[in-house]
Amino acid sequence: MSLVQVLGGAVRHSMRAYYLPLAAGFALATSAFMPWILMGEQRIGGLPSPAGFWVLGLGLLAVLLAVLSFITRKNSRHPLLLVGLAAFAILLTAERLLERSAAQQAWARSQANAIVGGDAPAVVPDPVMASGAWVGLSAAAVIALFGLTIVVRRAAQPYAEPEDDDA
Repeated sequence: MSLVQVLGGAVRHSMRAYYLPLAAGFALATSAFMPWILMGEQRIGGLPSPAGFWVLGLGLLAVLLAVLSFITRKNSRHPLLLVGLAAFAILLTAERLLERSAAQQAWARSQANAIVGGDAPAVVPDPVMASGAWVGLSAAAVIALFGLTIVVRRAAQPYAEPEDDDA
């Protein structure tokens, strides 16, 4: 079997739409290993925090659901919707909390150093979202939107059939 035949079979596969959550699941899982917040040179977030483990687990679960859909040719969009929403909520909440706590810790550290040293407090850099948060949020959004397509698809019969009362 040549490479052209393998790629042609992959393109014509009946469940080829599940390549999207498969790739997004891998991206979500890899975002757990990236920093989520940057403060100057300090990188915060991701593994080994509990949120990092959750994001890694949800990314691997999305990959597993996509692979099972390929193998069984059954629809798994409802679970993918839940996985995407959970990952998006965890990442957004963790990013907001990490940003606030990192800024407060840096401010407290600069104030303590100023008190001990007797100088003016140093300027604290603002926390910014790092690449891990952007990759994770976008991958979670793709997974959730892919799962949402099961809810938003067209109905076969949009209107009810009128009953025949003449009989």
